[in-house]
Amino acid sequence: MTSDHTARIRTDIAHNARVWNHWLGGKDNYPVDRAVGDRVTSLHPGIGEVARADRAFLRRAVTYLAAQAGIRQFLDIGTGLPTADNTHEVAQRVAPDARIVYVDNDPIVLAHARALLTGSPEGATAYVDADAHRPEDVLDAAAATLDLGRPVAVMMLGILNFVLDTDEARRIVRTLMAAVPSGSHLVLTHPTTDPELGGEGNVEAMAFWNANATPPITARDRGEFASFLEGLEVLEPGIVSCARWRPEPGPAGVVAQFGAVARKP
Repeated sequence: MTSDHTARIRTDIAHNARVWNHWLGGKDNYPVDRAVGDRVTSLHPGIGEVARADRAFLRRAVTYLAAQAGIRQFLDIGTGLPTADNTHEVAQRVAPDARIVYVDNDPIVLAHARALLTGSPEGATAYVDADAHRPEDVLDAAAATLDLGRPVAVMMLGILNFVLDTDEARRIVRTLMAAVPSGSHLVLTHPTTDPELGGEGNVEAMAFWNANATPPITARDRGEFASFLEGLEVLEPGIVSCARWRPEPGPAGVVAQFGAVARKP
């Protein structure tokens, strides 16, 4: 890790990737992250469940894409810290020749990138330090590992909520999806304050987060989330709580996090 990245690591202010890691039971976090994470949990007791549901959604979506949709290339933007069942592990269990590019611009995540770069010998796993706000840079860097002339699953789980302007978030998605061919897929999750999904708890929790942690976050409603999927074929069961997207057998709860998978026609 370069000294520049070391300088960018702030241990005096909570950071999303580390707080998320705390909620998932990980150890890659600081006291400030645990304190803010626990305060958010007190305001929104289901937040740990959201983190786990988001991760389980990733596992189900990637398994579907690799096993049934025949996808062999994954562009995972805003990957966060390594935890159980990372995208390359899920995809390469099904298809050892799958190629995965992780994108993040967080120095803590960058410091852990080496742990990610151990995929199957038949496939490829790469890590790119780039900012989702600049999708052209993401695509340029990803092209070193992925063939953008063949279908790609573009994964943006819990990342567009850090793009505060909805028009900019739409532009980012459209730029990425315009660069990949028919048969590519978009995988999205996004927090909401929608009462239908029990999102009322997000209101106070997000206000506390934005006053005490970084980067700032926003929720979106169903219509705003759906606008990211315009021009794509949304797969069944449509836009749902990510916990309800093709759940495993047994009772499936509801979390205040939209999830969807869509195909580029």
